[in-house]
Amino acid sequence: MPAVVLIGAQWGDEGKGKATDILGERVQWIVRYQGGNNAGHTVVLPDGQKFALHLIPSGILTPGVKNVIGNGVVVDPGVLLTELAGLEEKGVDTSGLLISSDAHLIMPYHVAIDKVTERYLGKAKIGTTGRGIGPAYQDKLARVGVRVQDLLDEKILRQKVEAALDFKNQVLVKVYNRKALDADQVVDQVLEHGQHFVHRIADTRLLLNQALDRGEIVVLEGSQGTLLDVDHGTYPFVTSSNPTSGGATVGSGVGPTRISTVIGILKAYTTRVGSGPFPTELDDDMGEYLRKQGGEFGVTTGRSRRTGWFDAVIARYASRVNGITDYFLTKLDVLSGLEKVPVCVAYEVDGRRVDEMPMTQTDVHHAVPVYEELPGWFEDISHCRSFDELPANAKAYVEYLEGIIGARVSAIGVGPGRDQTIVRHDVLS
Repeated sequence: MPAVVLIGAQWGDEGKGKATDILGERVQWIVRYQGGNNAGHTVVLPDGQKFALHLIPSGILTPGVKNVIGNGVVVDPGVLLTELAGLEEKGVDTSGLLISSDAHLIMPYHVAIDKVTERYLGKAKIGTTGRGIGPAYQDKLARVGVRVQDLLDEKILRQKVEAALDFKNQVLVKVYNRKALDADQVVDQVLEHGQHFVHRIADTRLLLNQALDRGEIVVLEGSQGTLLDVDHGTYPFVTSSNPTSGGATVGSGVGPTRISTVIGILKAYTTRVGSGPFPTELDDDMGEYLRKQGGEFGVTTGRSRRTGWFDAVIARYASRVNGITDYFLTKLDVLSGLEKVPVCVAYEVDGRRVDEMPMTQTDVHHAVPVYEELPGWFEDISHCRSFDELPANAKAYVEYLEGIIGARVSAIGVGPGRDQTIVRHDVLS
């Protein structure tokens, strides 16, 4: 069975955790391929238990599934252990979690620099979570990063930390007027954390490709979303990695010819956390209504999400740059009770109509949404389990979106629970 990629098709927070969790009952492997603990997935089980996952793949909640933190992820050792302990306290079996030996570690100096840099930028800040993600990726690309496998060789680990702090302490002390970090303390802390998960370190590239050779199903799970991709997103207000489907191959070691299905996750409206352009943003009572009805607060940061109407321009863009074959439309229930539901079908940029994603940063910032209004519905749809059970106007809304985003809508979320999903097409058949 070929691999399946699961990606966010907006600015993240679309509900990927729930989608992965649903697929998890039929797959053998789930892999996080990029990002770090700057993302969050919320999964609600049928018994009402709610899990907020930040680093560990959401397949951890499905018995029998092997979960992988891939080589493209940056791992904070302390966060990893805290998350594992929280799961184990609730009776979750975490023995099936493996970590790529080539994943990079977020070091204490990455967190320190991230926090102070963002504060220093003031009004020009990007809106990072301050968890050291960007600085860790910077070191990775500069070829001075610390990898998970370095925990197995204290000599190499110490050499890397000492070399890093020779420079980074200069920055912390002389530029930002902060205290220098002690190399011995950093090494000891990381080694102490590492001893609790060294048994999970593996050549995950080899294991995943062997699994595919055996006919097992591997789901490659991205964090954040398409418009936060460092190459394809609304730069510079982006993350430091590639959440798009191309990043799945790089961050997992699974070749592109082994991927057959790319599932994009879309909310029935749009949200964004942090700074940056957001053409359909609502700064009014309706925006607050969507925020409250949808519970739009970040899983990782707790920050209020910015809210707006569905944007078909970015959905079409996501379809194109990811090669999306199927969409999972989440939170359709949040729109229940509205008389009219606007959909952004194009932008107006300096007097010109633009149907596709503008090429330049300037044009994106100048984009004004062009809306078409669809009739709303007032019925409670949280109990619906088939497409035909939906009210006529809710079905028409889904079909309208399907017609303008470039891929079929194969599943629909009608509530936060694992079972509150309508499946229209089997994406694994």
